[in-house]
Parts: sequence; structure tokens; C-alpha cells
Amino acid sequence: AAVAAAAVVAVAAVLVYVHRRMEYAELREDWEAEFGAHRFPYKDLHRATGGFADKRLIGQGGSGEVYRGVLPRCKAEVAVKRVSDESRQGMKEFVAEVASMGRLRHRNLVPLLGYCRRKGELLLVYKYMPNGSLEKLLYDQGSKITLGWDQRFRIIKDIAAGLLYLHEEWEQVIVHRDIKPSNVLLDDEMNSRLGDFG
Repeated sequence: AAVAAAAVVAVAAVLVYVHRRMEYAELREDWEAEFGAHRFPYKDLHRATGGFADKRLIGQGGSGEVYRGVLPRCKAEVAVKRVSDESRQGMKEFVAEVASMGRLRHRNLVPLLGYCRRKGELLLVYKYMPNGSLEKLLYDQGSKITLGWDQRFRIIKDIAAGLLYLHEEWEQVIVHRDIKPSNVLLDDEMNSRLGDFG
């Protein structure tokens, strides 16, 4: 009876181990070696966002949902964008964003910190912008921040500086095709940063 019980426990342990491995399994593809942006383990992103809990959802758009999270190891606040992997267009946009954004460095662009590729899921990890989007500040009646004209002018200048970098100063021209208040994010010092390059 003791041998049978030990065998059952061993089989259960193996099943739990295999289930855990499959739950956090990731895909690695050829393009990743070429573009080389930092890759996050899926397990870390899952924990950071509380399992992609609804209460952590901070935005939703055509290409996916964005969750607020805190990375378990370094305690950095991040925004994790889950891109749908159902269409080829989604994959093309994902690869383009990793390839371009991973190398862009400018004070008026939202920094891409890394990514994760998993079966059925594509995840992009950005620095979290604590003051949210310009859209919320302009149109949300419950917003606690009111933008004065000086701040509005500074936001416009910041966006223009980011676009100049993308169009003329970086090694290749990148055209941002979706400039709107929801894609302008504000950091902790109210500097505006252009995001969502999909």
C-alpha cells in the first residue's frame, strides 16, 4: 500500500510539473535572434499583472488590451500590452513594433522595455506612464488634473519633437499613423510621450 501511495504521489507531482511548464510555455522564433529586444518570461508578466486581472486593465484598443503591472524581481511599474495572435496582421504588427521600438530612444517616445511570445499571445512591455493618456485628461469629467495653456503647449512641443525624431533623426523613417489623444501618454513629470506604434 505504501508503494502504491508513493507511486500516486510521484505521478501527481509529474502531472503538476508538466501542467506548470505548459501553462507558462513560450515560443521562440527565428526573427527574435535578429531583433534581439529584451524578452520577459511569461511567468513574470502573468504575476506582474495579477494574472491579467480585470482590475489591472488600463486600456483597450484595436490591437489588444493593456494591463498595469509591477515586475516581481525589480519592482518596476510596467504596462503590458496583449496583442491578439489570431491574425497574421497582428503578428506583422508585433514583429514591426519589437524591431523598431526596441531600438528607439527618445525622451518623447514611450520606451519599449521588452516582449514575450507565447502560443496564442503576443505581449509587449512598456514603461508605465502614471498620468495616463491625454485623452483622459481632456475628456474625462472625473479627471483630477486640469491642463493649463502652458502645459498644453508643452505637450504639443513634446509630440512634435517625438515625430521629428521618428521622421528625420532616426536611422530609418518611421511614420506614426495613429496620432490621437489616447496615444499620447504623460509620465510622472507630465512630459508627453508618443505611444502605440502598431
